[in-house]
Amino acid sequence: MRVDKYLWCVRYYKTRNMVTEACKKNHITVNGQVAKPSKEVFPTDRITFRKDQITQIITVLDIPENRVGAKLVDIYRKNETPPEAYAHLELLKLSKEHYRKSGTGRPTKKDRRDIDDYGDEVFNENDEDEI
Repeated sequence: MRVDKYLWCVRYYKTRNMVTEACKKNHITVNGQVAKPSKEVFPTDRITFRKDQITQIITVLDIPENRVGAKLVDIYRKNETPPEAYAHLELLKLSKEHYRKSGTGRPTKKDRRDIDDYGDEVFNENDEDEI
């Protein structure tokens, strides 16, 4: 089976066109060699590709007939991506959510709710002290 079709079948990419573009940009390797979209993959081949800032490493266990459901993906591939890569991605997500320069524009809806909630808490605490 072609590498572009395989990665689409095991649900790493949403469309085959996305896989083809990744191959053209040399983001996908099969057994350590840069792969064209038409490169044939066989069981025991090792595919390495970078997606969502993680270098994914998978081993082909079997070739599917067609695109498979999410629950059946593990039958056809073995994920060998180190857990540290996923931990690093979670850290990146948290840092992006936390960091927002002040003065870069209007507050978002979430920021506005947080500000309103903070103001209500401070106001309620002052009322209780006076009683």
